[in-house]
Amino acid sequence: MPDCLFCKIIAGDIPASLLYEDERLVVLADINPQAPTHVLIIPRRHIATLNDLGPGDDALVGEMTRRAAAVVREHGLDSRGYRTVFNCNADAGQTVFHIHMHVLAGRRLAWPPG
Repeated sequence: MPDCLFCKIIAGDIPASLLYEDERLVVLADINPQAPTHVLIIPRRHIATLNDLGPGDDALVGEMTRRAAAVVREHGLDSRGYRTVFNCNADAGQTVFHIHMHVLAGRRLAWPPG
């Protein structure tokens, strides 16, 4: 998708310090962190919103979730707790229309989130 910020980062057109990457996912630090650890887990394939996922994407979402747990474990925060968040569309706070999972950890997280 030519105008997608995350597609440009994944393609290397916009520099970013990737924390992890494989053939299906990239992980990078959020530029506006809401917790001491706040990373984004982004599929390489452009999918605009959760509404655009199909049955064939179940494994991808599972991989994103497992990668979230691995990131938190690597930071030594898995036993303290963490939050994973997908925002879907503008009213939910989605600002980049390429699905991504927020992973927040390193502080006590309140509920409801806001």
